[in-house]
Amino acid sequence: MRRALVTGITGQTGSYLAESLTAHGWEVHGAVRTVGEEARSGAPELHVADLTRPDEITTVIERVRPDAVFHLGGLTSVAESWADPAAYAVTVGGSTAAILAAAKRLTDAGHEVRVVNASSAEVFGRAVDQPQTARTAIAPVTPYGAAKALGHHLVQMYRAGGLPAANGILYNHESPRRPLAFVTRKITHGVAQIAAGRAETLTLGNLDARRDWGWAPDYAEALRLAADAPDDYIIATGVSHSVRDFVAAAFAAVGIDDWQPLVRQDPRFMRPNDAPEQRGDPSATEAALGWRRTVGFEELVAAMVAADLAALDEGATSAD
Repeated sequence: MRRALVTGITGQTGSYLAESLTAHGWEVHGAVRTVGEEARSGAPELHVADLTRPDEITTVIERVRPDAVFHLGGLTSVAESWADPAAYAVTVGGSTAAILAAAKRLTDAGHEVRVVNASSAEVFGRAVDQPQTARTAIAPVTPYGAAKALGHHLVQMYRAGGLPAANGILYNHESPRRPLAFVTRKITHGVAQIAAGRAETLTLGNLDARRDWGWAPDYAEALRLAADAPDDYIIATGVSHSVRDFVAAAFAAVGIDDWQPLVRQDPRFMRPNDAPEQRGDPSATEAALGWRRTVGFEELVAAMVAADLAALDEGATSAD
């Protein structure tokens, strides 16, 4: 049985990845920041490793001796990365360096460890070419993107040295497990609140930014497949939509067509350094891995709204 170690196993994509690995016969271990973290995946064993302390994740890798490390852990907010860029550099970039070094030591000693790193479309910054491919220039414009770029380059460097390591360049990926801090979940949760009569308006920032949104479980599948074919992979849909499109789809899911009066824009939520559009070309990934997406844009938005409505209903029932 192959053994996997997943960092970020308690997060949205990490939990889906752990479930997929288990379903495909892997023994799954998870790295968590504290003992109290609860993994949705039902991983049989969790190991404490603070990614800001390289020695801790190194110790876990040496103890578990995985066949593959799937590195999804770390700080994830593009906006918040401006407030503490040093923390992002250490947690995102530094942890990747520690994982690769530990994997290489075990591999050189005779136990091969593959590494799959969750890279990000943010490494491309304000890319002129649309869509982006794995050959698009790395030119981040945010501290988060720069930290991800460091990890991305380290993976390429170690792979050139013989370590089987892959970058999964993840574009925006959503599901009902997306935390409320992200704008997509803020939208679906807010629309559910309005539909349930618990709120009157939804306040957002830039409605014109365009992103390539996909279904998180599909993207977890691509990361799993990448372990057996180390390379750099664009994990995207190839189609971009605006935040306005996302809002319209969310309101459509609850039968509200005239939604404009219900949405307010607040300059505090505007991010001037954001790329106006991010759109990836997944064709090379599909050809190399045999990967296919299963959920479209409107379907994923509707699924998130339905989950938020169900959560509101459950909360009302439990309060009765």
